[in-house]
Amino acid sequence: MDQLLLFVTLGFAGGAVYAVIAASIVSLYAATGVLNFAQGSLALWAVWVVAELRQSGTLVFPVGSVQLSSQPLPAWPAVALGVLSAAGLAIAAHWLVFRPLRTAPPLSQVVASVGLMLAIAALVPLRFSTDGVLAPALLTDRTLSVGGTVVNVSDLLLLVAALTVAVVLSVYFRFTRLGVATRAGAEDELAARLTGLSPDRLASVMWLLTGAATSLVAVLAAPTLGLDPIGYMFYVLPGLAAALLARLTSVIIACLAGVGIGVLQSVLLLLSSFDGWPVWAQAGLGDVVPFLLVIVALVVLGRHIPARGALGTVRMPAVELPRRPLPAAVALAGAAALAVGLTSGSWRFGVVTSIIMALIALSLVVLTGYLGQISLAAMAFAGTAGFLLSRATMSWHIPFPLSIVVSAGAATLVGVVVGLPALRVRGAQLAVVTLAGAVALQQLVFANPALTPFEGNLIADPTLFGWDLAVRRGTDLTTSAFATTVIVIVGVLTLAVARILAGATGQSFLAVRSNERAAASAGINVARVKLTGFALSAFLAGVGGCLIGYSRSQLSVESFNIIVGLSVLCMAYVGGITRISGALIAGLVAPLGVLYTLLNGTLGLGRYYTLIAACALVVTAVLNPAGIAGGATGLLRGHTRREVTS
Repeated sequence: MDQLLLFVTLGFAGGAVYAVIAASIVSLYAATGVLNFAQGSLALWAVWVVAELRQSGTLVFPVGSVQLSSQPLPAWPAVALGVLSAAGLAIAAHWLVFRPLRTAPPLSQVVASVGLMLAIAALVPLRFSTDGVLAPALLTDRTLSVGGTVVNVSDLLLLVAALTVAVVLSVYFRFTRLGVATRAGAEDELAARLTGLSPDRLASVMWLLTGAATSLVAVLAAPTLGLDPIGYMFYVLPGLAAALLARLTSVIIACLAGVGIGVLQSVLLLLSSFDGWPVWAQAGLGDVVPFLLVIVALVVLGRHIPARGALGTVRMPAVELPRRPLPAAVALAGAAALAVGLTSGSWRFGVVTSIIMALIALSLVVLTGYLGQISLAAMAFAGTAGFLLSRATMSWHIPFPLSIVVSAGAATLVGVVVGLPALRVRGAQLAVVTLAGAVALQQLVFANPALTPFEGNLIADPTLFGWDLAVRRGTDLTTSAFATTVIVIVGVLTLAVARILAGATGQSFLAVRSNERAAASAGINVARVKLTGFALSAFLAGVGGCLIGYSRSQLSVESFNIIVGLSVLCMAYVGGITRISGALIAGLVAPLGVLYTLLNGTLGLGRYYTLIAACALVVTAVLNPAGIAGGATGLLRGHTRREVTS
């Protein structure tokens, strides 16, 4: 019992951060209708600003810095500046990103939020020295003896701070003029505008309050939770789970749910240390908790989560059906073969990686662009197939290409399971499910030392009828045989997808994307169409994961980490999420592809890749939701119309 009480109190620090993030998410949803995936990244920025001020006296901005003192800054002035810095970022995010997207479709809002999350996280290692930096204590180091258990007073103070934030936000909504006006705008934005209220200004106040509150509690918790260049970014998932358990309506319930998740994770850590607990469950089990809670919240409470009143009609980016796919596929395959023949070394590896990444981006085009289901788990599907490929080739000795079929088939089953919540929820809430599932899969499976050997997951080289198709031979980094194999597989699958999307299946995808009720009334089985889309998307991503595995000869958790997956989403959206040509563009600019090779090998700017990808995503979401491919098509059509008119 003493141990249980100890671990319950140890969960207060993480639970306090989850709680304030959850309260902030609920508040922002009421004010703007946006589920802010970047709330944890705002806290991340504040934590590192304070750490730098307390170490060197330098106030770091996203661009530039100011040396405030030649000595480390005292604790509380540093905290005040760090909180103000994060609050300023929150205000800037509202006016530059989310205000222009107020009437945009959920897809644009989600990808912009994800882009902001990645951009802030990418800035931290670029703007701060993250090696060996510690967060000195801010709160008291006193302890209390409760029932024979030593309890840190600082953990209790963090719990009080989180509850205070929730109470303040709840009082603001219920008893202040601005808060009541914000609630009114959430119910009916048009009516609020007609009465002279400005939803934009009300939203600004809420961004300021939540940015400051989240940052303050995170900074106070940093000495306990430690400094991690990206850790706080993913604290948004437990926060989102708590917010959804509160049905996005109650700040107090969201706060209490956040604390409960933190305590539950801590208790699970205690239980995993007991004898008899499965070895595979001793790592990453706590990360599964938010995923399970999100599923419960959305499946059980999904119909009771309110929709926010908005102005105007929400329209998804236009879709262009594939036309004459065979000649285009032959031309693209020829161009790819020419690129492989003209390159060598890292450049050829970059070309082959771009081709593989184009296939994974194509899985997002199918699921998100054509079917309208927002998924952040493409790389999780790819990772599932890649890790199973290691077992298939090394333990079960399944030959190529049957090994790809088996592994991608398993990824397809995972995709269908992840897609089941799509039968009840959609939009940003479905994005939460897929992201939580991706993180849970990464931590429980890919990063689990009980399931992943120290030397990594080795993969046997592919052979076909005695032909050696291995990616490396001697000093050749990427053989022509392997490159040709990749071109053939990706080309055949792309052609098949083009024909599917141009046919009856593609039409049913678009009907569900446009209006599910209208599609159902027309005789379309919406549930079957959705699961078909998830299955097809997961299969494509799974084949891509297998090709990544063969190109690396072994896999680790870094091969399919969440940052890479979100970067692929960035590039798919920038390229054009509703067009097959957009997937091809995404492949060129995807991680480790041609653009990365140029930035890293030629320009020496590889460490800026994630930041560039995230910023490109935000700009595209705000200015050109159709992406590069859609924009080019629009310009071409406009030029043609002008010629016809003249």
